[in-house]
Amino acid sequence: MPDICARRSGLARPCRCGGTNLKEPAIRDKYTLFAPFYDLLSGEYPVYHAGRVLGIDALAPTAGQQVLDIGCGTGLNFPLLQERIGASGTIVGIDRSAEMLHQARRRAQARGWENVILLQTDMVLLDPRSIAARIQESGGAAVSDAALATYSLSLMADREQAWTNMTGLLSADARVGVVDMQDPVGWAKWLTPLARLACALGGSDRTAAPWQAVEERCVDVVRASARGGHLQIRAGKTTHDG
Repeated sequence: MPDICARRSGLARPCRCGGTNLKEPAIRDKYTLFAPFYDLLSGEYPVYHAGRVLGIDALAPTAGQQVLDIGCGTGLNFPLLQERIGASGTIVGIDRSAEMLHQARRRAQARGWENVILLQTDMVLLDPRSIAARIQESGGAAVSDAALATYSLSLMADREQAWTNMTGLLSADARVGVVDMQDPVGWAKWLTPLARLACALGGSDRTAAPWQAVEERCVDVVRASARGGHLQIRAGKTTHDG
């Protein structure tokens, strides 16, 4: 299956970038089935949109920057990112699901965004040098200024490798933002069954705490939370020490 690149000149030209060997076929099939309805069924606007807003605020991308959107799905981050980076910036959306990327491409085409590059590949399995070359072929830069992972790292079986591959695509002083989920705390504990159900339906590991990588490997960390602690947000500057 060819990877899908939304190029500056066309948004829909197919190319091959990295591999698409998926380790979790059940999760893959779930997103294949629900991709056309994901925005409606995922609880995005009552719950999860708040995390995206806070995550992008914490990441603080600026005009003209290139941002990796890790596990971009249907492109729900794109409008918020476009407000920050403008037409002179670039979004590189990476996802392993062709069907989710199809929805992301439709979103970009409907809005007339020509600064979106879409790559179908697995963050755990990809070769950063190969992907960097493909990004360049699609009109982007070999290294990006920032990376954002919203509700995606907790889906990955090998988050350590995904982090390594992600930072391999970033400049030395890039910023990384992670938004993900845990059980609610404090007053919101009564929502725990609903939060666990949402994580289970999406295939997320609610105990993964992938934002800890930002705490441990970045400096100048910005922290936030939402929805009774269910949503955890971290962003910081990479040190490229690990």
